[in-house]
Amino acid sequence: MSAAPRITIAEAAAHSGETVEIAGWLYNLRRSGKIVFPILRDGTGLMQCVAVKSALPEETFETLRNLTQESSLIVTGKIRAEQRAPGGYELDVEQAGIVQRVDEADPYPITPKDHGIEFLMDHRHLWLRSRRQHAILRVRHEVIKAIRDYFDSHGFTLVDTPIFTPAACEGTTTLFEVDYFEDEKVYLTQSGQLYNEAGAMSLGKVYCFGPTFRAEKSKTRRHLTEFWMVEPEMAYATLEDVKRVAEELVMFVVSRILENRRAELVVLERDVSKLEAVQRPFTRMTYDEAVKILQEKGSEIQWGADFGGTDETLLAEGSDRPIMVDRFPAQIKAFYFEPDPERPDVVLGVDVLAPEGYGEIIGGGQRIHNLDLLLKRLDEHHLPREAFNWYLDLRKYGSVPHGGFGMGVERCVAWICGLEHVRETIAFPRMLYRTTP
Repeated sequence: MSAAPRITIAEAAAHSGETVEIAGWLYNLRRSGKIVFPILRDGTGLMQCVAVKSALPEETFETLRNLTQESSLIVTGKIRAEQRAPGGYELDVEQAGIVQRVDEADPYPITPKDHGIEFLMDHRHLWLRSRRQHAILRVRHEVIKAIRDYFDSHGFTLVDTPIFTPAACEGTTTLFEVDYFEDEKVYLTQSGQLYNEAGAMSLGKVYCFGPTFRAEKSKTRRHLTEFWMVEPEMAYATLEDVKRVAEELVMFVVSRILENRRAELVVLERDVSKLEAVQRPFTRMTYDEAVKILQEKGSEIQWGADFGGTDETLLAEGSDRPIMVDRFPAQIKAFYFEPDPERPDVVLGVDVLAPEGYGEIIGGGQRIHNLDLLLKRLDEHHLPREAFNWYLDLRKYGSVPHGGFGMGVERCVAWICGLEHVRETIAFPRMLYRTTP
């Protein structure tokens, strides 16, 4: 369209005083007599443009003056500093070309007025264009990058694990069954952990990172049926090693967000002091101690029951940092958890609960490394041995104490952003009654 270099809005500061070209969409439009102020977005930020009638061909000015929300356009003009403008810079329009104009007869459906959440979720593919959703998805991007950077810089190797699995990792009640070839049934993975254990016996320290699926008929603000999880696994590791790495990872992620995404937290109106208060060491307690605390706070929980969402919220009440609860009853944990040698009715597992009522963000622990004990636990959980033959081999050939955990990305993002519901933490959430768009 012009000889001017094309830049992104995020690069504006480096081109102050220069004539440039920006390609984007009309985010908003203000009119003031013979001046119009189109606000452009391009995915990297917002740029207020200034179009003066006397400085433009009449057709160009009128086109901009009557432009509709979310129309796509390419604008050429000079960048100048303006503290009052979004991002601190404005563009004085010299040329403008419309790529596609949104028809007034079928206007952009998301307007500045309040919309109900169901309407917004039905239009999720368009809602993603809002500043709030930009901010959330950028925080999510930073969380994922920080996770990878932590493991990549601490000697872990990424090992991708299957999405199709022949057996359950944590029981069969929450599996999505899929028809495979020749009438074979497989399942969408709940976790890459079992395969990770094989990776750890090969490479020492590994992690997998990908989508996982849980067919829980839950409608709480903490649940999705499809979510992303990072799962490290370490050979020659104890429960204390698992807790140390979990604590380090959470601190690394929070620090990275505070370092690189403060602007997004401002957009989200997040109380940054809550994140700044997150420091090591995290609060530690046993399941026994947690039950006692909950009962003192009025919970009806009895020893042997798993924590509900309300219990997790009560435990974190008044804490400015995550809480680590370990040594859960064996009866409520998966078959692969190592029993406490001093007390076999509890296992060497740990849950990490986020502060501010966001619940469990990490679950893991030490795995059973004795073959006979693992066989016994499989039988107790009514799981078919033949489906786990390869997994049992890991206990026959060089078995060692080992452990790991899983961290759900969406719950972590919800906590860091201070969101009410996990549905905003992923571009296209899948929930009990939502599979579109």
